[in-house]
Amino acid sequence: MESIVFYIIALIMVTFAVMSVSSRNIMRSIVYLLFVMIGLSGVYFMLDFSFLGAVQLVVYAGGVIILYITSIMLIEKIGESMDKPKLLQQIIAAVITSLGAGVTLFAIYSYNFNMVADINNITTVEDVGFALLNYGENGYILPFEIISMLLLAAMVGAIVIAKSGKSTNSNELKN
Repeated sequence: MESIVFYIIALIMVTFAVMSVSSRNIMRSIVYLLFVMIGLSGVYFMLDFSFLGAVQLVVYAGGVIILYITSIMLIEKIGESMDKPKLLQQIIAAVITSLGAGVTLFAIYSYNFNMVADINNITTVEDVGFALLNYGENGYILPFEIISMLLLAAMVGAIVIAKSGKSTNSNELKN
């Protein structure tokens, strides 16, 4: 039963991911991306990674998507369709995507995954917090800081998009 639910979530995620990159309406693309992020958090919850699933919902499905929606609403281009990419751009994107998928599949199939079943080792939220802020051997302070830089870059990107749209509108008013 669990595998059926996983395949349903995976099918929904792939469908919305394809719809996100193929939609020419930018607001619909963002909403489709939101559904992909929610599906990914569902996969994390299925794997009993409750903390990671919650972080996925709060940080990405909540924070980053809201930043995108806010920046799009600030530039007032909600109803406009995006330009259709040229054939050369589509071919380059398809080649890069195929190479990325090939490298990912090669890495997954060439790695020797070992099953670890230690039911007695229960991880608490305190352990997760200590690991996130530890810089030792089992610490994750560097990825934690990289995520904060990602959020900062998303905010700067939202501001740049919002400012560029407003500056062209003010230039048009002067002329």
